Amino acid sequence: MDKSEVTLERMRSFVRVAERGNFSAVAREQGVGQATISRHVAELERALGTTLINRTTRHLTLTPEGTRYHQDARDILSRVEEAGDGVHQATESLAGSIRISCTAALAIRHVAPALFAFQDQHPNVAIDFNVSDVRIDLVQEAADIAIRLGRLEDSSMHRKFVGSSRRVLVASREYIARHGSPDSPDDLRHHRAIRMSNVADSGTLVLRGPGQSIASVPFGGQLLVDHGLAAREAVAHGRGIAPTHLWLIDDLIESGAVEVVLPGYAPEPVPLSILIVPGRLRIQRIRLLVDELTSFLRELPGIHV
Repeated sequence: MDKSEVTLERMRSFVRVAERGNFSAVAREQGVGQATISRHVAELERALGTTLINRTTRHLTLTPEGTRYHQDARDILSRVEEAGDGVHQATESLAGSIRISCTAALAIRHVAPALFAFQDQHPNVAIDFNVSDVRIDLVQEAADIAIRLGRLEDSSMHRKFVGSSRRVLVASREYIARHGSPDSPDDLRHHRAIRMSNVADSGTLVLRGPGQSIASVPFGGQLLVDHGLAAREAVAHGRGIAPTHLWLIDDLIESGAVEVVLPGYAPEPVPLSILIVPGRLRIQRIRLLVDELTSFLRELPGIHV
């Protein structure tokens, strides 16, 4: 093995190819040509004297040696970043990049301003903010942390529970003036519904009522949306009744434009969590952002720890 040829640049290229499974995707990510990434991996293999990746016309797979080396290389790159982080700590200046993924409505209404404030405090930290309701693979997409609503599958990610997000049934004052307000869960059958297409079983509404009773009613209508901000607009424009997170609609409730209907009943709250790629909490800028986001999110309307 020629140790002088085992460079961090080549190691980084190999690690990202192993995680993305695609040379061209890594090239786009790093802003270089695909040939450059292919050359990095080939040079690393030559330096190590072994094949790390089996290449076919359709698939890339790691060899047993590649699998072992991938984990070791990830650990080494993480340690290199930690070492640089320690230098910045000594100068009291955070620097580097953080990639964050967050569910869209929460990201736009609340998290984005919190990130702007973080950058104002730490201007040398670059933020790459992925706003989507699609649950990305954090490792594959080179993300550091993700803010997630809902129950999580078993994961290798480190999970920090933020709290439970309270949900309420709401309708605009205009809608209630035209159609009246339901007096019981069963009355919802006769009202227009605003439903989320990316929520499983949204055609049935399950509500918890007095004494922990459960009411399950059909919930149909002419409007189906796939984004929380679209649901918010639909409520504000009197298109029907919707179950929403309180943090999504609190300002409209406070202004009186929107009212809570069936206040004695509510959909089940939803867990709110921050997922962190293992090992990333050792990086000071990421650890600090996770702590600040946790405190910030716990102050949002309807979040109960």
